[in-house]
Amino acid sequence: MKLSFTIAALVVVVLSLAATASPTEAHERRNVGPYQLVVGWLEEPSFVGATNAVSLAVSDTRITPPKAVEGLEKTLTVDVFQGGSTAFSPAFRTRFGAPGSYAADIVPTREGSYRFVIRGKIDGLDVNETFESGPGRFDEIKAVTALQYPDKVPSGAELARTLADLRSTAEQLRLIAIAALVVAVAALVLPFVRKRT
Repeated sequence: MKLSFTIAALVVVVLSLAATASPTEAHERRNVGPYQLVVGWLEEPSFVGATNAVSLAVSDTRITPPKAVEGLEKTLTVDVFQGGSTAFSPAFRTRFGAPGSYAADIVPTREGSYRFVIRGKIDGLDVNETFESGPGRFDEIKAVTALQYPDKVPSGAELARTLADLRSTAEQLRLIAIAALVVAVAALVLPFVRKRT
């Protein structure tokens, strides 16, 4: 009876650890000096157009169990890059009820891989670390069309491309109309010019 109770308690502990580990499963863990940084998207899987955030958790590994490091929203910054885009620099905020955990809010508008560059200081230690999405690290941003039902809605980027195409077509039509007007005016004026000469 006592053995079965011990086994049951062990199963509960293992399942609890598995349940709490799964949300950060796709996060990258990295030691920087005596600190462990856990970085990824706050919401995973991550989709284009969905509110999300750069997620950062920092703990001091010199203490057992590791102790959450607080106050870093004042000393750390993050730059977010996607492809050749210029940096987007959202500010870190603390996450309520999660000491040592921070989020920098963002709405990703393009699918693909992202890169986070975290800089600043942790208790006097200089930090300049780059984290990139990909296998074994954290999720890339996915298109939301796979989840849309019953109708597929075009993304903002697709709408922007369509609008740019329409503007280009309108500009070409305007130039053709101006050229046609010039030819028409010339056709009307040319007979009068010939009669006078």
